Amino acid sequence: MNTATATLPSEPPRRILLPALVGGCVAATLDAISAFVTFGSGMPRGIAAGLLGVSAVQGGGAGPWVLGLALHFFILIVAATLYGIASWRWSFLRVNFVLCGIYYGISIWLFMNLIVLPLSALPGPIGPFKVPGLLRGLIAHVVLVGLPIAASFRFLGKPRE
Repeated sequence: MNTATATLPSEPPRRILLPALVGGCVAATLDAISAFVTFGSGMPRGIAAGLLGVSAVQGGGAGPWVLGLALHFFILIVAATLYGIASWRWSFLRVNFVLCGIYYGISIWLFMNLIVLPLSALPGPIGPFKVPGLLRGLIAHVVLVGLPIAASFRFLGKPRE
């Protein structure tokens, strides 16, 4: 028996909601702050444009802005929930949360930029990516998204004994 299975129980979680909400909301908040600094206050409209098309960016009002911010939080709470489900199946995700958080942040960035964005209703082409922007995006997703999600399940996802 290795230490991963000896130190962390592998039975299904009794509490997955708390770490998913905390990790997802912390990641969404940090990522939103980073995106506000990088792209300005219209960042949520850009997210809403992925669903609504160019009308979300061109049209005024608070509706698309609120929708975009809500979508941003929803996406990262779902991503945190998926990590939590996987972490109860494979305990090494909780034991090695730093390394797994790094990989998960990279995975989220890749999924969003190579699958979600090309399939969205965003106007204009996606990419090609320039190296400085690519590195900034990857590092931001590792530090601001992947690590908070992984840490939330390591520290908050312990089953009750």
